[in-house]
Amino acid sequence: MTIKAIVFDLDGTLYQEDRLGEEVNQSAIHYVADLKGVAPAEAETLLQATRAADGAGGTLSRAVVALGGTLQEMHLRFAADCHPEQLLKPDHRVRVLLQLLSTRFQLHLYTNNNRNLSSRIMKQIGVDDLLERVFTIEDHWIPKPDRRIIEDILAKIDCRAQETLFVGDRYRVDLAVPEAMGCAVFEMKTTEELLTLADLVH
Repeated sequence: MTIKAIVFDLDGTLYQEDRLGEEVNQSAIHYVADLKGVAPAEAETLLQATRAADGAGGTLSRAVVALGGTLQEMHLRFAADCHPEQLLKPDHRVRVLLQLLSTRFQLHLYTNNNRNLSSRIMKQIGVDDLLERVFTIEDHWIPKPDRRIIEDILAKIDCRAQETLFVGDRYRVDLAVPEAMGCAVFEMKTTEELLTLADLVH
């Protein structure tokens, strides 16, 4: 069946910047440290162990909730503690790719990030005007991976699973559930791999 829509992950997919990921990680560490009344080093160990024990991809979101935190508070901290404006630069190649893909497909975004930080990131990397629908953690406060959210996304973009391609950098987190539901998936680790999606049009 013909693909009608592409749903992109954001962090690690439409941009590559380890320093921003580290700001997110440090924010989560300090949140857990405050929750548990421990030093940041101990909180980091707790987070690492909790993520390693998670069979669904080991995301920060799931680990923080497992340790007694809330997604709402964690994302308030992310929005305050993270600075994409200082760390990210537009990659013209990615914008050109999305412009090309938009001539043939609906383009959407599905991220575990919050609206505030996601919007700032998309603006900073120069793609905020190229995505039709943006789905964030704030839509349901349910972190990836979750079948219910994929079902909701497919309903809202009015596409069947077989008509939808999910693109992400973490198979277990971004792609395993959509693939199990019948969606096409594309796992990438570098911007160069992402750019090969141009072949869908050429």
